[in-house]
Amino acid sequence: MMWSSTEAETEIDLGDEGDSEDSEDPQQWKTPLETVMEEEEEDVVSTQSDTRPLLNERDPRQINECLKVSFEDVIAEPVSVRSGDRVWIWSNALFEVSRVWFYRIVTAVLAVPLSIIAGILFAILSCFHIWLFSPCVKVILINTGWLETLWSSVLEIIILPFFQSVAKSCRGISVRLTQE
Repeated sequence: MMWSSTEAETEIDLGDEGDSEDSEDPQQWKTPLETVMEEEEEDVVSTQSDTRPLLNERDPRQINECLKVSFEDVIAEPVSVRSGDRVWIWSNALFEVSRVWFYRIVTAVLAVPLSIIAGILFAILSCFHIWLFSPCVKVILINTGWLETLWSSVLEIIILPFFQSVAKSCRGISVRLTQE
């Protein structure tokens, strides 16, 4: 069922024109249709998919912060050596236009195939990690629990007392530096 996107204002006259203490909010008086439409808009916002690309915010985690390059970051003329103003303006304009359009052309040609390849690669890696790597690590950890117990016993019985005795014997050593 399609709803019209135009909102109609509904005024309700209660006949209390002289009442100045009744300053009701106009948002309070809504038709049932307006209420249903607002609830549907809230549902649409709350159920947006994570896989749906955001058109306005394309780098929300600032992954490619290093790629924010402007003309002044690439080409800079010192005060002692300067080209003409028109050359500088046209160079700047041509740099920006060519950067933007070549990026658009290259992404139009390569973005879809590389996205497909990256999606397949991440799907395969995820599958291997979930169904192969994690179970194998879990099996190894379960079957080598006795090694952890053995190693902690060796540390507590042999190595810890040895280093404690070395520490006690070295505790009495003091070094004094004198200048001759």
